[in-house]
Amino acid sequence: MAPMKAMKAVKAQAKTMTKGALAEALATETGLKKSECNKVVESLAKVATTQVKSAGKFVLPGLCMIKSRQKPATKAGKRMAFGKEISCKAQPAKTIVKAFPVSALKNSI
Repeated sequence: MAPMKAMKAVKAQAKTMTKGALAEALATETGLKKSECNKVVESLAKVATTQVKSAGKFVLPGLCMIKSRQKPATKAGKRMAFGKEISCKAQPAKTIVKAFPVSALKNSI
């Protein structure tokens, strides 16, 4: 029963902003049309993905830094976890992408 109560508490939080809502907020803030702001948001996403793919790092000044790294493959075998021996499957190498908030954002919240 406890996990279900936790899920309800998470759903009660404020909803995240959609792409359309973000474009509308930018339009009211800057005075541009909503369609133009929508194109800006889409192009920003394209630039960010190409930059992360090529350089492995993308920074939105004053907001966040997006980094990618290679997680190496793991061999199958037995490992000790919590005092027990567990058999693990082999895992392929993965590209991990993480976003880190800029310190100015941390200080403002």
